[in-house]
Amino acid sequence: MIFQRALRREMASAAGATFTVLFSISVTWTLIGVLGKAAGGKAASGDVVALIAFAVLNYLPTLVILTSFISVLMVVTRTYRDSEMVVWFASGLSLARWVRPVLTFGLPLVLITAGLSFIATPWAKQKSMEYVERFEKREDLQKVSPGQFKESAAANRIFFVEGVAGKSAVVQNVFVNTTDARGDAVIVAREGVVNTGPKGERYLVLKNGRRYQGTPGQADFQTMEFDSYSMRVTQQTQDLESDHEAVAMPTMELLQHEGSVARAELLWRIAQPLTCLVLILLAVPLGFVNPRAGSSANLIIALLVFFSYNNFVKLVEASVKQGKGSFALSWWPLHLAALLVVFGLFAWRLNLNHRYHPLALLAAYKRSRNKKD
Repeated sequence: MIFQRALRREMASAAGATFTVLFSISVTWTLIGVLGKAAGGKAASGDVVALIAFAVLNYLPTLVILTSFISVLMVVTRTYRDSEMVVWFASGLSLARWVRPVLTFGLPLVLITAGLSFIATPWAKQKSMEYVERFEKREDLQKVSPGQFKESAAANRIFFVEGVAGKSAVVQNVFVNTTDARGDAVIVAREGVVNTGPKGERYLVLKNGRRYQGTPGQADFQTMEFDSYSMRVTQQTQDLESDHEAVAMPTMELLQHEGSVARAELLWRIAQPLTCLVLILLAVPLGFVNPRAGSSANLIIALLVFFSYNNFVKLVEASVKQGKGSFALSWWPLHLAALLVVFGLFAWRLNLNHRYHPLALLAAYKRSRNKKD
């Protein structure tokens, strides 16, 4: 019991440090991406904090899986490096005795991964899509940031606004370039405001400006001055709550869909907690390291194993999405094969008489060093 408590404390400490580093990297990376979208006019500046929170929540299942795998691997590697595992084996104890404390530490992380995968991540993706779609469905002029050229949703107008008058909806020094069947038209005005008609339609009312129609130098070129000029602003009225993509569907709603895209998304959600469980068990036999060598090689191997596993899951998901494989025969074979690899590695580590067992390799290494000396 003392060993198990100490082992769980050490794994929890390693998990905390690992998660802090991975979480900081993901938050920084997400912050750069979201700020870039806000600066490019693809997201509202007031939604930046919410979009960052939703994006980080999407990364949490992967972070928890990688944290659990690396933390167990680091603890097992340290015991080999400090020769504690040699004492463990010399005392007649088996490597299989590590499974219980590792599962005691890892099962809560598996449950957390399942909760994030089935509940939190779809909710975060749904909210993130709603924020982005709501911004895209705002009136063209309301999306314009002062000092930036902005294309309309219909791609037939380009707006430029020099500034905003206080907290009101009045914009100053407006430039509008419109393309239609009659050609290009350029409108410049000292100020403009968006008004609502009696039926809810939206109009951009420009004041004290000029309108240029046609090509300068041609006979049909027209110019006129106006005190007030109204322009209909396109506003999309699609329902934000309908037609969600599969990635943003709640899990219970996803279970009711029989399409290949929905089945593939369900496969991915099931794969995340299973991946967490398999990698936690895999870290125990994979943690062997030569005490005289560095432990960085194990970490590199762990990252390769993690990304390879994820890529295989993605390949299976893509196969189901394209209709090349059925869901019933696709969600379990990969994880079963990974579990068989785990059992094979455990059997190899438990066979102390095998010529390629870690202890045999260490003994052979020590004999070679003694002969050289």
